[in-house]
Amino acid sequence: MQRVIERILNLLAFLLTAGRPVTANEIRNTVAGYDQETDDAFRRTFERDKDLLRSLGVPLTMSAVDIWEVEDGYVIPPDEYAIDDPGLTEDERSALLIAAQAVQFAGQSTALSAIFKLGGASPVLDAPNVAADLGHNLEVLGLLFDGVSSRTLLAFDYTGTARLTTPYALAHRLGHWYLAAPEVGDQTTVKAFRVDRMENPTLVGEPSAFTRPKDFDAADVIPSSGQDSEATSFAVVEFDNEVAQIAARQVRDAQVISHSDTTTTLQLPVRVEQAFIGWVLGFDEKAVVVEPQELRDRLIAHIRASA
Repeated sequence: MQRVIERILNLLAFLLTAGRPVTANEIRNTVAGYDQETDDAFRRTFERDKDLLRSLGVPLTMSAVDIWEVEDGYVIPPDEYAIDDPGLTEDERSALLIAAQAVQFAGQSTALSAIFKLGGASPVLDAPNVAADLGHNLEVLGLLFDGVSSRTLLAFDYTGTARLTTPYALAHRLGHWYLAAPEVGDQTTVKAFRVDRMENPTLVGEPSAFTRPKDFDAADVIPSSGQDSEATSFAVVEFDNEVAQIAARQVRDAQVISHSDTTTTLQLPVRVEQAFIGWVLGFDEKAVVVEPQELRDRLIAHIRASA
């Protein structure tokens, strides 16, 4: 993720300061981060970066590089990209600075350059020493984000099993990152994988390897969806002991019913049934719904339909 951000910022800075249209070849030879060995690799990276800039609202256009109009280059019209001064007060800028300082990824504070571009903040702030750590390794999150945005297959080990998935969405819920993804060969079952339990994540193959369904909604899969709402029912699920503690921590109001040398049975609130089923499926054979029978039947039917 950090390398992607640095490359995008380098590209944006170059386009804004060039003062003229620049060709893709000039960008490749000038902008740091475009050191791909082959033309195809550069083209794929550059195309993704252009799409990302445009999705962020950057007016990246093409224009002739000279009066003969033989070749076109990329340019960002300054009058279309500039924004008016938002007129923030010192208190408002200070509040933004405190918020930016409070958000961290794996203990790393958020870059504050954007705050200072808005006029900075008071050098002396009576701010509480708090931080919301959004967790995990930035490089891993960047890899997963790349897989989601470029629609590239993602391989990793999870609960001792090798997985090959089509990554649909990446979301942060209740202190953890989750990847919503069906496994290759079973596109009907979208599972929720907790990122900190993944091992050796690797992108496989070329971009645009799959199509995400238009009606897909990550809220239907990510396990914590609806965790702040009232439970509509309760389920009894038996977990292998190696994952039981993880499961109990992920669901608010989980209660231990029984415990043995090999398994732990939990009573869990069900707030969004489809999300709950997707969450249970993420544990594979290490989790078994015991009751209610209706939920167990629906989960079994879901598995059979995707077999």
